Amino acid sequence: MVATGAIVEALYDDLRQIAQRERFHAGSPQTLSTTGLIHEAYLKLHKRDGWESREHFLGTAATAMRHVLVDAARARLSAKRGNGERPEAIDSQRDATALAEDRELVALGEALRDLAELDPELAKLVDCRFFAGLDERETGQVMGISERTVRRRWTQARAWIHRELAEG
Repeated sequence: MVATGAIVEALYDDLRQIAQRERFHAGSPQTLSTTGLIHEAYLKLHKRDGWESREHFLGTAATAMRHVLVDAARARLSAKRGNGERPEAIDSQRDATALAEDRELVALGEALRDLAELDPELAKLVDCRFFAGLDERETGQVMGISERTVRRRWTQARAWIHRELAEG
């Protein structure tokens, strides 16, 4: 079996693309660089072995990166609420935008957590398609399903997430 460190080395360019895409999805108020995000994800993955394929590893890495970014957004929101101290007024439009983006990212993270509890395979499909950027064929390989099933389930996942975020 290939160790996670060796896989990270071999797929570093792919991981950079995923990390950049994750940071883009997360919005502007980020505290982690692309490299920092890769390193934080590595800390979540480094003890694991038994990767089934390149796509399996990249899908799992994308999930780890999403968790890192959602946790960072939660921490920023907590800090903006004053961590129990007297709250400060938001002074600029930029701060208001950053706050809204953090709230959206946390809401998406919570919706995906709920989806994973309801249907873990559907949540895995979202991680593969949206976060890892895998196409239908690659996603089907990772999940052991047909491309047609990927398309059908992807439509279902997007509708579920949209409904959850609209209700939230």
